[in-house]
Amino acid sequence: MSRLFDTAVSSGIPALPAHARRAAPLALDALPENDLVRHHVNLSRKNLCVDSSFYPLGSCTMKYSPKAGEAVASEPGFLQAHPWQPDSEVQGVLQALGELQQDLAAVTGMEAVCLYPAAGAHGELCALKTARQYFRLRGDTDRTEVLVPENAHGTNPASAAMSGLTVVVVKMDATGRVDLADLRQKVSNRTAVLMLTNPNTLGLFETCIEDVARAVHDAGGLLYYDGANLNAILGRVRPGDMGFDMVHVNLHKTFSIPHGGGGPGAGPIGVKSHLAPYLPGPFLKREEGAWGWAEADRRSIGRYHGAFGNFLNLLKAWVYLRLLGDEGIRRVSLGAVLNANYLQEKLRPMFPIPYGHGRCMHEFVASAIALKDKFGVSAMDVAKRILDEGLYAPTVYFPLLVREALMIEPTETERRETLDRFVELMQTILREAETNPQRLHDAPIRTPVRRVDDVRAARHPILK
Repeated sequence: MSRLFDTAVSSGIPALPAHARRAAPLALDALPENDLVRHHVNLSRKNLCVDSSFYPLGSCTMKYSPKAGEAVASEPGFLQAHPWQPDSEVQGVLQALGELQQDLAAVTGMEAVCLYPAAGAHGELCALKTARQYFRLRGDTDRTEVLVPENAHGTNPASAAMSGLTVVVVKMDATGRVDLADLRQKVSNRTAVLMLTNPNTLGLFETCIEDVARAVHDAGGLLYYDGANLNAILGRVRPGDMGFDMVHVNLHKTFSIPHGGGGPGAGPIGVKSHLAPYLPGPFLKREEGAWGWAEADRRSIGRYHGAFGNFLNLLKAWVYLRLLGDEGIRRVSLGAVLNANYLQEKLRPMFPIPYGHGRCMHEFVASAIALKDKFGVSAMDVAKRILDEGLYAPTVYFPLLVREALMIEPTETERRETLDRFVELMQTILREAETNPQRLHDAPIRTPVRRVDDVRAARHPILK
């Protein structure tokens, strides 16, 4: 350590002041490098991730993230780019961003795209603020309500509330889709936006989407597409063609950039032309063969993020789209829907699927209610038992329409052999529920951390 410090000083790096230096060097010299490497490698193996295991986390689209994106994002020209550099020095950066904007507009059927939002919920908030600005500058200030289906993602009502809007819940019908009668009763001249996911969180396509759009537009409102489930329709049908005015896209879902700790994410929004002047700025433009920035329209909601957004992750999505091409994009949705239907049919004899009367889209929601009623085994028990076999669990207890919900989304990147392994595990869990339910109550027993006491954690959180 002292040698490294001396080298830093001799190379011109300012020396630390005396009060900031250790009185004695750290006792690290006795630790061999291989021990240090093994320590950190073993720590990394405690993490369950999509690179190590199947991750059927419903509504999260936990697909594999191709390493080609990481390789390109590690190129010095991209990695070291700074948003304050002159445009002439970062033409490659601006070209990638500009082409990503164009690609997302083409995929979603929108006419303008903003790359700034840093995550899906951030995109929702940005879009709702854009909608509020649109109505405010038109003098239509009575539009203070956001319609949200009862099976919507929780971020939808949260984003509406953060935008200062009132949430009005729209019921679902017996098939698990928007109840048109209830929608027509609740839409009014107070309606600003209807937020909708299509396919919805039950994995069902909203077959009456044109009627939904007509009802909202006839009342003067806007239709917002929550892009969480875009993977199911990629290259097949576009939100803009369904009647949506605005959309957010989760690049960490549909376009394969890393999730969570491998992030940060990115949630670009797209809008139709009548909303474009209200988007955050500055805007990317191309003039005389060169890319550059243009100031936002005076009607814009203003700046929303740093100049490039979460650039390296935007870059990974650009690479993903370049690798796929038009036909590859269509194969994504085909594979996602095929895998989900394969699993649904394999699991149907084992678990009730309350809204699974026909084919699903990219995901489906099974129920552990029969296990709960007969053996006292809950959806949470099933999920924890899955962890013991090195697989990740489905989303549990969402949507709330399904009791003891198990929301399963295999994505297109998994082979049939992986899906069959998951089915075999679910068969094992069914047998254990009947013969040894305590094994499920105790799970997980093989993970680095055993089951957490959820109630105690909520009442007495450790915040230090």
